[in-house]
Amino acid sequence: MKGKKNRSYYLFRIEKIVNTRRDFLKKASFHTAALALPGFGVSFAGGRDNPPNILFAIADDWSWPHASIAYQMHINGSDSVIRTPVFDRIAREGILFTNAFCCAPSCSPSRSAILTGRNIWQLETAANLRGILPTKFKTYPDILEESGYYVGYTGKGWSPGPLGERKRNPAGTQFDRIRDYHLRISDFYEFWKTRPKEKPFCFWLGGWDSHRPYKRDSGVKSGMKPQDVSVPACLPDNMTVRKDICDYYFEVQRFDRDVGAVLKFLAEQNELENTIVVMCGDNGLPFPRCKVELYDSGTNIPLAIRWGDKIKAGRVVSDFVNLAELAPTFIEAAGQKPPATMTAKSLMKVLASKKQGQVDPERDKVFTAREYHDFECREGDVGYPVRAVRTSEFLYIRNCEPERWPAGDPFEFRKARGMYGEIDPSPTKRFMMEHKDDQKIRKIFELGFKKRPAEELYDLRKDPGQLDNVADDIEYSEPKRELSTILMKELRYTGDPRALGSNHSFK
Repeated sequence: MKGKKNRSYYLFRIEKIVNTRRDFLKKASFHTAALALPGFGVSFAGGRDNPPNILFAIADDWSWPHASIAYQMHINGSDSVIRTPVFDRIAREGILFTNAFCCAPSCSPSRSAILTGRNIWQLETAANLRGILPTKFKTYPDILEESGYYVGYTGKGWSPGPLGERKRNPAGTQFDRIRDYHLRISDFYEFWKTRPKEKPFCFWLGGWDSHRPYKRDSGVKSGMKPQDVSVPACLPDNMTVRKDICDYYFEVQRFDRDVGAVLKFLAEQNELENTIVVMCGDNGLPFPRCKVELYDSGTNIPLAIRWGDKIKAGRVVSDFVNLAELAPTFIEAAGQKPPATMTAKSLMKVLASKKQGQVDPERDKVFTAREYHDFECREGDVGYPVRAVRTSEFLYIRNCEPERWPAGDPFEFRKARGMYGEIDPSPTKRFMMEHKDDQKIRKIFELGFKKRPAEELYDLRKDPGQLDNVADDIEYSEPKRELSTILMKELRYTGDPRALGSNHSFK
């Protein structure tokens, strides 16, 4: 009882202090955000007295477990070839999330969800790669800027959708002075020079690097050993694919290096400890049955968060989290209340906890989706809508239009994309198409390129690579029914037009 009484008295004192500050009362949401965290007060939430800086470093097409810390932890699918010392450092000095997922395995939709804190099926045209993000959906950079933050970005921000009525990229004010395919650290230095000293900053560090095309054999020439690569189960295991993966690793490593340069600079400016550093990918690696798809190779991404001594370091969290939850997290960390348009829940309780493993029992699943990806990949220029729910035991997928080709039609619409246009051109794609009739390749080719049934179910305990669809097996009828019910209930509750029987095309 004594401990409870002391805690109550402490919270009462905080409440009294807050209520006497008129400037705090202008944003009453600060009070709510700070006191909603048991055991933590104003100092954890940051608040308006000492708002934290926010550095959001996001790589294009980067999958989990492609980070060296995953190999050190003996995570299935990792290997010793890729080296990501900066991501590893952020994870060691903060929290590593092993079940982090993007909302959609495609650039613009994934980033739309991150910026707005909403599922892609709640974003109208922004559910598509080249759709417009409606201005009625508030983004966290705009909200933070209104509350006094200095906001900017470099590299790949929200892209490649058109801006529509927006005056600037939703990621913030652009500091890309010279358009370059790769991240330019000098842009962050320029941002820093123009930042008013009294303002906290919110900066989006967007790496183009791991998006194709790659310089052929760049990975091997850098010293990587293709024989040590762990080839994803959905790809053929041969030297062509292994070298292609090395080239992808080479790009990820460059992004990792550039993020490290920014961290070093912030440390020299004595700003690192008061900066929330988030490092992640936007969707899966650009290989067949990976990017654009709702299998783990397309949606499970690296995520590590560091925030000085505000969070307990060295924790590995297995809670299922969605990148859309970052927006309300940033807003709450700054002492504000997320707007009603942000439907994703904040990660602040997970950050505040000192636990490892499963922190929040309610975070036992994640929902992902896909709508229209690239244009002119199918006859009629239509998309391939899909919804999925992922738990620790199963992945359940519902293909809304199973009569369509998921990877694009098997004939050419655009020369730039070629056949199966949803899959990025690559040595791996070419090899698989040229050897599709080989006995050792046929099944993998069909899984990545051919049509799929309306329902897919994968038992992750037996099939972590998600190759054996057991949706029609009698012994799995009960889990399939349960997961289908869970998925449809969530989609209806959150207003997915497809689950509500609407003909809305999202275009």
